[in-house]
Amino acid sequence: MKFIREYIHPRGLLAGLAIGDALGAPFEGSPPPEAWETNMRPGGRHFRKAGQYTDDTLQACAVAESLLVSKGFEPSDLIGRLLSGYEKRPEWYGPTSSAFFNLVRSGTPPQRAAWLVHRRHHGSRSNGSVMRGFPLGIFYPPDKVYEVSIMCSRLTHHDPVAAHCSAWLNIMASEMCRGVQKKRAFVYARSRCRDAEVLDKLGSYERYRPEPSLDAVLCSHAALFCFMNARTFENAVLSAINLGGDADTVGACCGALAGAYWGIGAVPERWSRVAERYDELIRIAGALWEMRKDRG
Repeated sequence: MKFIREYIHPRGLLAGLAIGDALGAPFEGSPPPEAWETNMRPGGRHFRKAGQYTDDTLQACAVAESLLVSKGFEPSDLIGRLLSGYEKRPEWYGPTSSAFFNLVRSGTPPQRAAWLVHRRHHGSRSNGSVMRGFPLGIFYPPDKVYEVSIMCSRLTHHDPVAAHCSAWLNIMASEMCRGVQKKRAFVYARSRCRDAEVLDKLGSYERYRPEPSLDAVLCSHAALFCFMNARTFENAVLSAINLGGDADTVGACCGALAGAYWGIGAVPERWSRVAERYDELIRIAGALWEMRKDRG
């Protein structure tokens, strides 16, 4: 029983991220579905099979695997893994990440590539660095994960707003993986936030209607709004993906929070049995938890 209690939340985080991603993928870039969707289905922009995830989970796995191999955050190893994933399925990636990886492939140093993308695209506050960062919340304790999240985000997204959104959600994930209630995790994340815009939008999430946007702040808010107002894992994730818009990423972010809080046992079997590489994701999450920085 001790094994189950210790592992239920970190495993829930990575499983929930992939479930939310796969559920939302068919609705990516679309208006909200006419009927409330509750099951895995095929389709979407890239004609995915039911249960197949997107680059959201692919990039999160790259972060998790890099942490395991490097025994911590190691930028050069992570960039290599992210680039490898991009080269396999470039059509899955958003505009900021795609521009960054194309520059890196051409020989531009990563730090300069991130700055160039930010300048050429008049900003880099898209949600690509938010969705991938959640494994940091398994590996690092709440008092350490904020700064690492900032560094991880800014590898590819120069804009500080994206970094602070990632840090906020990762603090909550880290807290909940360690058994903290969601309201307490929210209060702690709010107390640590150093960006005024993120603090306003996420710290007063109930004042704003959720907008499932590519924008890091709006995406993070939508995911947080759906999670904080839900009473079950299932309700949280379904509320997120039925918003439409950037449904896969809002679903992934909300699913990660919900999985970290309610645990892997809350994932409906009708979803887990068709989710891509589900057992492998659980194994990776368990290995991260075994290697976590605050392990006694």
